[in-house]
Amino acid sequence: MDTPVEQVLYEVKKTIVGQDVLLERLLVALLSRGHILVEGVPGLAKTLAVKALAGAIGGQFHRVQFTPDLVPADILGTRVYHQRTGEFQVSLGPVFTNLLLADEINRAPAKVQSALLEVMQEQQVTIGRETHQVPRPFLVMATQNPIESEGTYPLPEAQVDRFMMKVVVGYPSATEEFVIVERAISPDPVTQAVINPERLIEMQAQVEQVYVDPALIEYSVRLANATRRPAEVGLADLGRYVSFGASPRASINLILAARALAFVRGRDYVVPHDATELVLDVFRHRLVLSYEALSDDVSADAVLTRVMAALPVPDAPMRKVAVG
Repeated sequence: MDTPVEQVLYEVKKTIVGQDVLLERLLVALLSRGHILVEGVPGLAKTLAVKALAGAIGGQFHRVQFTPDLVPADILGTRVYHQRTGEFQVSLGPVFTNLLLADEINRAPAKVQSALLEVMQEQQVTIGRETHQVPRPFLVMATQNPIESEGTYPLPEAQVDRFMMKVVVGYPSATEEFVIVERAISPDPVTQAVINPERLIEMQAQVEQVYVDPALIEYSVRLANATRRPAEVGLADLGRYVSFGASPRASINLILAARALAFVRGRDYVVPHDATELVLDVFRHRLVLSYEALSDDVSADAVLTRVMAALPVPDAPMRKVAVG
């Protein structure tokens, strides 16, 4: 009997070819109540992946195309005056959904980015004097196009830090692209809801019960600390490349994401590989690199790979031993 997670993935893969990492990370973010930033060129099925996932969990899906003329009310909602009654009524914006796709988030000005990131953090919107909770579960997937920088407003570090993960999506293989073209000229498959939002909320509660060995928590803290003070792990030469290391949100989110990844893979305890596999996705957008790193073409991934190589990974922890 397939687990609910396997059923969701199977249903989404009827529509999406490849993109296994993106789909797995989307599920991890959804199960750990995080949000995800995706960087990739146009045409890589980012929108389709979120839409198919929303269909498989029986949730609502909204897409907002971010543009320079967007204002916060366009995504949050506003008060509308009705002349007949002489009263204001609240019109809720597209943020009131289960899965929100913020397409090309860096094309909107800072006040719109801030409005979205506030609802991501608080899970609520205040319009006038009324506070409205967004539906649960709630996931924001924001996309960025890495090849166009004209007319964009880069996300400030303090705001990009709110995203649990930043996933870099690459081109499909030749075999995958053949299947993509084949499917494009066939009738679109209909995504069936295999679970409902209430079941997903139950699964989120189950993820919170997944056991994490203290050695793995210590490992995540040492990783974050090593990005701030690389000299302490024998990487003094990296100091000139990193202006600011990862914030405490990095170590917190690494453990939260590892717990969800263990659940996705059918375990009730986290193994070291769950954490190490997610380090780049959780940490890469939290490093502020210096101009020297840009001039030497040193990426955040390159810095993190060296930091990981310098730190010993804990021995595989077993399940929590019952006492009594």
